Amino acid sequence: MNDEILLKRNCEAVLIPAGTKVTLQAGEPVLITQALGGSYTVIINGNLARIEARDADALGQSPAPLTPSTPSDPSDPSDSSDSKVTEQQVYAQLRTCYDPEIPVNIVDLGLIYDLQILPLPAGGNRVEVKMTLTAPGCGMGPILQQDVEARVAGIPGVKEAAVFLVWDPPWSRDMLSEAAKLELGMM
Repeated sequence: MNDEILLKRNCEAVLIPAGTKVTLQAGEPVLITQALGGSYTVIINGNLARIEARDADALGQSPAPLTPSTPSDPSDPSDSSDSKVTEQQVYAQLRTCYDPEIPVNIVDLGLIYDLQILPLPAGGNRVEVKMTLTAPGCGMGPILQQDVEARVAGIPGVKEAAVFLVWDPPWSRDMLSEAAKLELGMM
């Protein structure tokens, strides 16, 4: 994964940490530094950029599945909008989301502050997540927020998902899980 590759076609990317959208051109050389959670972090012209799974073919890659489980079967009654949603399901889905600069999922990074599963009167559930970022001024915040929201909304039984960025308490390295500290060589 540390070999330089040439982009197979033009594709959209987001510069890290600014969050600025750019179009990378076919034939430009990139180096994949991280391929986690369905997206790719690449180095291009000395800059970090995030490429979404839908553009994996531009890198000569096949997109990885975004969910931790097998796709739901629409004929399965347990997959209806009235399915019980558990914290374990939501946390499993959140563990598929990664900071594009750090090879650790957002749960183990300590970015998830609160999670609420609220039954809706018409059936189904609303899941509300309060999360933070490692740095308040990070331009990737809205992108991570959308990523988390989309993944949580994809859980059977979730009709609504809302993700709120919060800054209190401020994130610190003390919030890393033991697994994250081990992964990052901080033990």
